[in-house]
Amino acid sequence: MSGRLAATLGAVFAGVAVALGAFGAHLLRAKLEPRDLEIFETAVRYQMYHAFALIAVGWLASRQAPGTSAAGWAFVVGILLFCGSLYVMVATGQRWLGAVTPLGGVAFLTGWLLLARAAWKS
Repeated sequence: MSGRLAATLGAVFAGVAVALGAFGAHLLRAKLEPRDLEIFETAVRYQMYHAFALIAVGWLASRQAPGTSAAGWAFVVGILLFCGSLYVMVATGQRWLGAVTPLGGVAFLTGWLLLARAAWKS
């Protein structure tokens, strides 16, 4: 993953997180059970955290730090699996999707370890 792609994806994921957060706060609050709203807010929060992480990947990649590409892809996979499974679970009520969420968490942890390694080697 190039630095340009990582920063672009980070900005897009951050923008989508803002839009989803506003959607949740203004439109879903009256429609969802409190627990589902909490789950939705967790997904938005983790998406935003990892959008910022992708921007950090872009910055480190611009410094040619080794391992940044793998970190970036791990964050993308984490957003898709962790946040995506929570969004779909809340939207559909399919609780079995909660089994996918930890896989995204592992991807996030992997991304952070790879990012730390890339930062150390830069």
